[in-house]
Parts: sequence; C-alpha cells; structure tokens
Amino acid sequence: MGRTGMSRVERALTDRVEQRWARWVRQAPRAAEGRLAAQAESASRLRHHLSELITTHERRRETPGAAGIARPAGCDWAWRPALWASRLPEPGRAGVSSRQALGEEVTLFHDCPLGEVILRQVPGRADGEGAPHALSMEVFAFEGSFLSLVLELPAEAGQGLGKRHLVRLRLVTEAERPVEVFARLNVRHGPNTEQIVREIPPGSGTAEVEFDLGYSRLNEKLIERLWLDLIFDRPAMNRVLLRDVTLLRHPRAEL
Repeated sequence: MGRTGMSRVERALTDRVEQRWARWVRQAPRAAEGRLAAQAESASRLRHHLSELITTHERRRETPGAAGIARPAGCDWAWRPALWASRLPEPGRAGVSSRQALGEEVTLFHDCPLGEVILRQVPGRADGEGAPHALSMEVFAFEGSFLSLVLELPAEAGQGLGKRHLVRLRLVTEAERPVEVFARLNVRHGPNTEQIVREIPPGSGTAEVEFDLGYSRLNEKLIERLWLDLIFDRPAMNRVLLRDVTLLRHPRAEL
C-alpha cells in the first residue's frame, strides 16, 4: 500500500480505466450512435457512484456534521445538516416545485403555482469561519400562502430524548431585505406529534432559539421521528442566504 492509500495493482487498474474513458471521450464525436448511447448510459451509472464517493470523502475531510459547533455543558447531541457540511452531487435547482429535495435532509414545501424559486448550495465564507457550505434561496414572484424548508433530523436526535432536554437551534443568515422566519420543531411520538414554534429574531446575523421539551406532552417511550420547519413569511422578491444551521440538545436547568 503506497502513500496514495491504494495498492500498486489497484492504481494500475484505475489508470487503465481512466485511460479508456479518456479515449472514449476523444472518439465520441465520430462514434456510432449505438455505441455512443451505450457508453453514455454506462457513464451515467458511473457518475452516480463517483459523486457518492466524492461526497463521502469531502464530508469526512471538510468537517464531521458536529464539528465546529460550540457545545454548552451537558450537551449530548449536536448536528449540522449535510447540505452545510459537504458538497452535494447536485448543488442546485431552479423553478423548484413543492416537495423537492436538495440532498437527503432538506426539502422545500410551498403552495405557489408559479414555481419561481431557486435553491443553490454555495461555498461558505472565504475566511473559513462557520460551515463549509451555505444555502441560497431566491424567491421572485410568489402567490402562495406558505413557504418552508423542512430539515429531517437523524435518528440519533430522538435517542434518549426526554422532557429534561432543551433543543437549541442556531441560524446564521443574510437577506437582501428583512424577512420573518419561524422555526417549528416537530416530534412524532406514537399517533401524536408535539410541535413547538419559535420566532427567529429579525435581521441578518446569528440567531439562537430554544425549544423547551419540559412543557410538552411528549411520550418519551414512543418517539419515532423529528423534523424542523423553517417557515418564511412573505418571501417574494428576496434572496436569503442560510450560512449555517446547527441543532444541539442539552439538559434543561432543574427548577
């Protein structure tokens, strides 16, 4: 095993495969239609695997999901969604309709028939502070009654979760003009869903809100799923940049 992390045989095989694809690319303008179609189909399948491998490597190299998150005393879980932690294989969508996902954890919901929404993953701050990536959301004409980003929390968020916990959300945002944002934490437990809503302080910059489960009617033994809604009020003709989104939990102070 050399410095590259691959054996000499693996390196030789990889070089041969790369050379073959380079040759096919050069020959593509003159290739027969059937041969070119078969190569394109093979390339499409290969691209999926390559993108997954690159994403896995960048996620490990750039930052684990919980790296760089300031934790209070007693914090037993912290999380940064993958969209902010590593590059996505498909970094953006235009004309986004409702229920369209960007990555595996973030989905946009709205009821506007125009679909004049653009979602893009963009690089993080040039100085390296904060998350490696950010989410840009541009909304043009908007005739719907709601627009929200839904973040699916990992299963670890619900493991050991109880009424003794506070869940803290930290947002770093920039906007072309002020926009009202509400955060709603949803915890499904059995047939019921506990919902806690907090208003995000207006203006660009860093904002933190806490969801206190001590006042909820949560059945700790039946927790199935958690997700977070970021609800944007009157989003038309605005660009919002979500520079970072993190969640953590820690025990609440005993009264």
